[in-house]
Amino acid sequence: MKLEETFKRVRQASRSLVLTPDEQKNRALLAVADAIDANRDALLEANAEDLARMEPTNPLYDRLKLTPARLADIAKDMRNVAALPSPLGLETKQRTLPNGLRLRRMSVPFGVVGVVYEARPNVTFDVFSLCLKSGNACVLKGGSDAVRSNEKAVEIIRQTLVQQDIDPDIVTLLPATHEATAEMLSAVGYIDVCIPRGGRRLIDFVRDTARVPVIETGAGVVHIYFDEEGDLDMGRTIVLNAKTRRVSVCNALDCLLVHLESLDNLERLVAPLAEKGVVLYCDERAYAVLEGKYPLLEHATEESFGTEFMDYKMAVKTVDTFDDALDHIARYSSGHSEAIITNNEARAREFQTRVDAACVYWNAPTSFTDGAQFGLGAEIGISTQKLGPRGPMGLEELTTYKWLIDGQGQVRK
Repeated sequence: MKLEETFKRVRQASRSLVLTPDEQKNRALLAVADAIDANRDALLEANAEDLARMEPTNPLYDRLKLTPARLADIAKDMRNVAALPSPLGLETKQRTLPNGLRLRRMSVPFGVVGVVYEARPNVTFDVFSLCLKSGNACVLKGGSDAVRSNEKAVEIIRQTLVQQDIDPDIVTLLPATHEATAEMLSAVGYIDVCIPRGGRRLIDFVRDTARVPVIETGAGVVHIYFDEEGDLDMGRTIVLNAKTRRVSVCNALDCLLVHLESLDNLERLVAPLAEKGVVLYCDERAYAVLEGKYPLLEHATEESFGTEFMDYKMAVKTVDTFDDALDHIARYSSGHSEAIITNNEARAREFQTRVDAACVYWNAPTSFTDGAQFGLGAEIGISTQKLGPRGPMGLEELTTYKWLIDGQGQVRK
């Protein structure tokens, strides 16, 4: 294993991090946030090198792009993480047995967290901040599309950690090669958990290949169901925001389900999307309603449903009943985020009960599925699995626990 010495250094650094006070971690986070502001031009220059190698029409281009505003938000999120209470050392259970043994269940870090991700340099900073605050070292494996952005980010982080008297090996960036990914996924004994962040192909590859434990995050095939009792004005705003706020992110809307009795409202419901250049892939009934009235119209195929577009594209499906909407979501959902627009509270609560997804909304856009928006400071990903963390993964989700048992010489009979 060519990277074994690298993994050993990270493991050793993680052991020293256990004794690092929360106050020192917070100072380091604030110092890195300041360094992001101070090195804005250098970060943008490195990012420009990456952008120059990618076509602007690529759906990943927007994810790859850093701007002064986005860097300011990254620094702000890091400061927010520093202000959060530590997730470590919390007693989640305690009891005293009849024999006098005192048991306490205490939150502790995983140890070393590996993250495989694509063209998203913001992930480098998010993972670092959450891992440091939660007492974890991190091994980062970014994609080749963002190699210069990630290298500059990690360089700034490591330089700042040295100044803060923290071992810089708690943050390690691997080469942007397939070989490095393979070694990372096989690093048993060095990496405690691996988290993939990216599209379905990346997530499937990591899950199917890894020998280390995996927390599956990810791909978002997102639906909004507009009920027959949905409010049109509210629906127009929600659908527009969910689809076009940022089309390249995993919480963006992919499929609009419309109840048959609401088809008369469909033209007005989707009209704002035309101004943003959204192409609609419609089933026959929706197509008939919009033909000649919506400028960017295509006939849906079977592949239109269940697709994470990450682009200015969206499927539209007519459903005859509420149960039909639930069946469609059950068939095509990735378990990420789903929403209903309705004025019928009983219907909304039934939707939230029956839909199997990490985040289920009533009269709100799925664009809120985000760690910072949930008050978690930032996120390391959106977990779509059911074993372990689910939904936005913040500090608490980066901890496990151990049992502490205090005795006075008791022995088991």
